[in-house]
Amino acid sequence: MSDAFDQFLSGELEAIEAAGLLRTLRRMESPQQIEVKAGGQELINFSSNDYLGLAAHVSLKKAAQSGVEALGAGAGSARLISGSQSIVHELETSLAAYKQTEAALNFSSGYAAALGTVPALVGRGDVVIVDKLVHASLVDAARLSGAKLRVFKHNDLSDLKRILQWAHERKGNTLIITESVFSMDGDLAPVHDLVQLKNQFGAWLLLDEAHATGLYGEGGRGVAEEMGVTDHIEVQLGTLGKALGAAGGYICGSQALIDLLVNRARSFIFSTAPVPAQLAAAKRGVELVQSNEGGTMRARLWSNVERLKNGLIRQGWKLPDVQSAILPLMIGSERNATELAGHLRDAGIWVPAIRYPTVARGAARLRLTVSAAHQPEHLNALLKALGERAADA
Repeated sequence: MSDAFDQFLSGELEAIEAAGLLRTLRRMESPQQIEVKAGGQELINFSSNDYLGLAAHVSLKKAAQSGVEALGAGAGSARLISGSQSIVHELETSLAAYKQTEAALNFSSGYAAALGTVPALVGRGDVVIVDKLVHASLVDAARLSGAKLRVFKHNDLSDLKRILQWAHERKGNTLIITESVFSMDGDLAPVHDLVQLKNQFGAWLLLDEAHATGLYGEGGRGVAEEMGVTDHIEVQLGTLGKALGAAGGYICGSQALIDLLVNRARSFIFSTAPVPAQLAAAKRGVELVQSNEGGTMRARLWSNVERLKNGLIRQGWKLPDVQSAILPLMIGSERNATELAGHLRDAGIWVPAIRYPTVARGAARLRLTVSAAHQPEHLNALLKALGERAADA
């Protein structure tokens, strides 16, 4: 490595650290669960998107083991090159039935699903309109597509309508992209109104249900199902690594959509297929969230959310007035957010400080995520640690 390159890297890292934005990896010595061990420290986990506690569920672990025993450890190559194993087809059939669509396609991650899908649908001469707070993967996908990118104010239907009117006067297709549950703020999109608006202007809608799948609607099918608009959404995107407890991403929609993605989605075409253990665990996760046990888990989750939310409000925190497992504690300053996260870590609580570039500058926060697996003593420990910090301030 050249001296100039080393100096460049050092300078970049120093600038990141000076801005209070330096990130480091924390090594975990335990499974992904509520009580974890990281960096040699025992911690209560409020950082994970494992909303139902399935990541360490015995039935998912058994499914993963069975997948390895039946089909081996690796996938060999991309699905279009060395064949498409039966387990991935079974997962996709399960996902399509679960999401009430004709078909589904599995990707290695939600990020890969976004990056492959958007450029497969739109390009030069088209328009992509995204909510200001959508996930970075969706913004990157929109930019990669080469379409005209426009951003509407968060959940602002009037601003979206203004942009749709402009796009409608142009030639080409228009794709609206939003999340049903926003990953950093925990609030919900007005999905029903979005569907009406996109229909009015002949646009398409890609709905990211990553943080809704498993939690909302009948059997946890998501916000689209809960609002009765599944049939009116062109593209449903999601992940298998949050409430479903495994890993990977997916697209659900018409058979024609999936057939097109198989031929155009570069992140699908040029990626080695997910491994059998991952696929088998994901398939079991889809089954479990629809079961009576899954319903019990959702009820426990929402009970935990209500209990923690009430405690935080009593302490003076302002939270979104929606039912969400994501509770953002708004701090503002990046340094203050990092310091509060450090205080909680010293108290045995793992809560991430979310800073730029994940959120806008000056909008740093602690992002609490609640799980069905949290027990009352875990919630009480968090509230106690936050209360002690407030008393010291």
